[in-house]
Amino acid sequence: MLVYPSGVDVFSSALRFLAPRLRERRRALGTRWRRLSAGRQALLTLSHLRNGQPYAQLAAGFGIGTTTVYRYVTEAIELLAALAPMLAEAVRAASMKAYLILDGTILPIDRIAADRPFCSGRHKKHGMNVQVLADPKGRPLWASPALAGAVHDVRAAREHGIIDALAEAGINCWADKGYQGAGGAVRLPYRGRWDSLSAGQQAVNRSHAKVRALVEQAIATLKSWRLLRKLRCSTTRIITSLVQAVLTLHLASSD
Repeated sequence: MLVYPSGVDVFSSALRFLAPRLRERRRALGTRWRRLSAGRQALLTLSHLRNGQPYAQLAAGFGIGTTTVYRYVTEAIELLAALAPMLAEAVRAASMKAYLILDGTILPIDRIAADRPFCSGRHKKHGMNVQVLADPKGRPLWASPALAGAVHDVRAAREHGIIDALAEAGINCWADKGYQGAGGAVRLPYRGRWDSLSAGQQAVNRSHAKVRALVEQAIATLKSWRLLRKLRCSTTRIITSLVQAVLTLHLASSD
């Protein structure tokens, strides 16, 4: 395999955030020697998450074995995922904001047509449903554990306890028609054909769409980590850990 110098379009603050925590973990485990330093392990993990490169390519580039790459990346992802904010923490931190924006996104996975639970009828593809909370400026604050793509957004929001958490905190939340029937503090646009709505309802829906559109910026921020654009791994805990690891890195870089 040919090897060539390359770069990772990630803020250096992400590397400065991850490397010390990997050193602390090594000290806690009593690790004396490894093939890569903590800084190189952090760079390896960032390369995998940001560029979506397979383990074999990373192994060739860093001069280590494929199994070692898997262990190093898995260790770092689990460490980052454990630092991701819980829903209660995110809602508490957002208590001073005027409102939040909620939306769901589908992370594509490599599944065949027979895997019906993972097929999203709305998006016409197989994937995992992840709920995202964003602030009024479109910055991601929290991302949910991943559910099968066939799960509707309103059901996912209920299962994760998002609706109840927002209602208890008294925070208004803007969402699209996929959350019909959510109730609580969730604000939805008027339903119906556009020409059947009154002028006032059309004005409300236009204003609502402008506010809610900023959540797409938060989702795009998460998907700028290319590994999340096409997942080729287990649909259970691993995808949730990947999403939470990416969220942790973004929050650390934006502080």
